[in-house]
Amino acid sequence: MSKRQQNIRTLSLAELEDYFLSVGEKKFRAKQVYDWLWLKPVQSFDAMSNISKDLRQQLSEDFTFPALSIDTTQHSSDGTIKSRFRTIEGHLTEGVLIPTEERKTACVSSQIGCSLSCKFCATGYLERKRNLSFDEIYDEVALINQQSLEVFDKKLTNIVFMGMGEPLLNYKNVLAAIDKISAPDGLGMSPRRITVSTAGVAKQIKHLGDDKVKFKLALSLHAANDKKRHEIMPINDTNNIQSLIEALNYFYKQTKNEITFEYILFNNFNDSLEDADELIKIYRQVPADLVNLIEYNPIEFAKFTKPAEEKVDAFMQYLEKHKVNARLRRSRGKDIDAACGQLANKGK
Repeated sequence: MSKRQQNIRTLSLAELEDYFLSVGEKKFRAKQVYDWLWLKPVQSFDAMSNISKDLRQQLSEDFTFPALSIDTTQHSSDGTIKSRFRTIEGHLTEGVLIPTEERKTACVSSQIGCSLSCKFCATGYLERKRNLSFDEIYDEVALINQQSLEVFDKKLTNIVFMGMGEPLLNYKNVLAAIDKISAPDGLGMSPRRITVSTAGVAKQIKHLGDDKVKFKLALSLHAANDKKRHEIMPINDTNNIQSLIEALNYFYKQTKNEITFEYILFNNFNDSLEDADELIKIYRQVPADLVNLIEYNPIEFAKFTKPAEEKVDAFMQYLEKHKVNARLRRSRGKDIDAACGQLANKGK
């Protein structure tokens, strides 16, 4: 009976060295292969051009290499690039490169589909197929970084886990991916330039505090009382606003890391000055750095609409008047369904 093949990217450099010595190869081959696995985003052993054909064949017999590949790419008129990635077994997930003058940001996914069913989000209407593995998440970032270098001649400056899926329901893989992304033998990016966004899993937010993570945290709040939040985000049933306030305070106490509130404005739902007052009360109970007000991007499944510009301005000014550090985040990539809440693997 043949042995079960191991994913080669679960091996450390030292374990790869042991493997090459065991098959009668020189130890330095391990570093060559390790660089192909992590520093040059290739999708197969065959692409490892400085390794002999026989050795590549041996590797393919002994290991799997389930790398993500780019299935399709769409370019927005504003410079945003959306990529649909294909897993080794044919599942699809999406990631976005968002360029500005100062930043090149990768918005990455952590799951194939999502189980949370948020009413305003296209991904929430998809079935969750499975979690992405840590190396698949790493591939998303590496491939988007390659795009950034090719198109803009600049490396990624920031990463946000705001794509498909709930990162804290894929806790272990997300943290392992961030470890590798920020490692010197990975992409070497500072964890301070990485933001993990959660719909609010209180227990796992506390877990992040216990693990003393170094990255930033964003909470997708989107409504400032439990009744409204329950209507649009079913996760609020088991993770109400008070439990999230407690979890965020615990996270901050343990890490001192930056916390942001994300708040999408929906017309005649959460955009009144009374809603702003409730948001201010929550903001004052947490050492948050920022409230990100987000433009709503309509999707075909949901009935929500975007508020008029005057209403958005009034909401923003009210927050600023009450000493809330708020920023209005304009959506990018709307024409290719790459904006916030629009990722849905369209055009399969």
